[in-house]
Amino acid sequence: MAGQEGSPADRPARVTGDEARRIKREDLGIPGRSKHEKRAAVPVKGRTKAAGTRERTYRFRFHPSPGQADQLVRTFGACRWVYNRGLDLRREGWERHRVSIGYAETCRALTGWRRAEETSWLREVSSTVLQQSLRHLDGAFKRFFREAARYPRGKKKGRSRDSATYVRTGFRWLEDPERPGTGLVTLAKQSEPLDVRWSRALPPGAHPVKVTVTRDRAGRYFLSVLVEESVSRLSPVVGKAVGLDVGITSLVTLDDGSKVDHPRLLRRYRARLARLQRQLHRKRRGSRNREKARLAIARLYARISDVRRDLLDQLTTRLVRENQVLVVEGLDIEGLKRRRSGMDKRLRARLNEGITDAGWGALLRRLAYKAEWYGRTLVVVDPRYPSTRICSRCQSVEGPTDLSVRVWTCASCGATHDRDGNAAVNLREEGLRLYRLVVGADPGERVAPPLIRAVDLATYGQAV
Repeated sequence: MAGQEGSPADRPARVTGDEARRIKREDLGIPGRSKHEKRAAVPVKGRTKAAGTRERTYRFRFHPSPGQADQLVRTFGACRWVYNRGLDLRREGWERHRVSIGYAETCRALTGWRRAEETSWLREVSSTVLQQSLRHLDGAFKRFFREAARYPRGKKKGRSRDSATYVRTGFRWLEDPERPGTGLVTLAKQSEPLDVRWSRALPPGAHPVKVTVTRDRAGRYFLSVLVEESVSRLSPVVGKAVGLDVGITSLVTLDDGSKVDHPRLLRRYRARLARLQRQLHRKRRGSRNREKARLAIARLYARISDVRRDLLDQLTTRLVRENQVLVVEGLDIEGLKRRRSGMDKRLRARLNEGITDAGWGALLRRLAYKAEWYGRTLVVVDPRYPSTRICSRCQSVEGPTDLSVRVWTCASCGATHDRDGNAAVNLREEGLRLYRLVVGADPGERVAPPLIRAVDLATYGQAV
């Protein structure tokens, strides 16, 4: 954790027991469990999903009234303040007193903050929304302790995403009998329902479990509705597998040689973005014209994100529907974007821009959860596997390492290969080998796990 210095033997031990409770009460101002002192602590039971259902989020745009927008702005600010105050409390408890503070203690501290005169404005916001903000903080710490993320950072107005999460007790849902799957959503502390644009209906009989209200940098409001629904698996496609090689020249190259073009959205709008950025820097800070220029840039970036998201959703859905097994290479995207010695700075910047614009991470995440939903299998080959250097015809490892070489001829068999197409073929064959190693059958003949990772298999060394 941040703030720890020296070896483990030199650091003070964690404080527990009565002394920890005294420090929390007297030094950190966290109220005690006065209402529950006579009862034993019972772990909170999480909500269990119904059998055979999955959680799915539907996202809709809505247009708040001026009063609703003002109340949501206060809610976003309160959630941000509570998150930062809880982060400071947990950091101070450990760094100064070696006391661990969890979600329960921060919730009791929230009660004190709402009662204090200087922070009485917190009472204008639903307490359940503020508690969810503390749950998000607790989840960030859990990911940090699992070494799945870095130490949590504070939220900053104008930089962090404005969002607020409402659980079942924080909103009212009234379904429209004439249009099942749509209805009226009224948030806590608001008297009128939201003007939601129902672009599609929720699943029949589904009731929202949780809703999250967000506002992006372009000033658009979105309502994300979490429901539990039964996702029907697709019929097996026996013997159908595809190797996918992601790249910069083409977004995806399939093993049959077909390619999906890279959208290059940032390059397409580069001139317009540059012009808007120059206009922004000419405006005086704090002026209305500067805010207009900033909003124009945010709207352009929002359009780029929407186009990229739609492209990736359509592409991944098509690939999952047509194939039983999908094989990709496990990529260390952040490692690929790090600066390397000996490479020109401008070349590295263009390469990083292309990687970011392609959305490789979003592509792989979509393939993973859609494969799980629809009964497909995603095989992730270890990045050490030299897919671009192996000749797909004779299996000799003689391919070039220079990224500028897009077509090469094998010195052993004389076959001419497209770099990306050859890599996709090799990935498919290696993925099928790993698939049969786990399942022992061809694709679609037996029930297979939704994800197979080469690095998790003890016998992977045979493939390299």
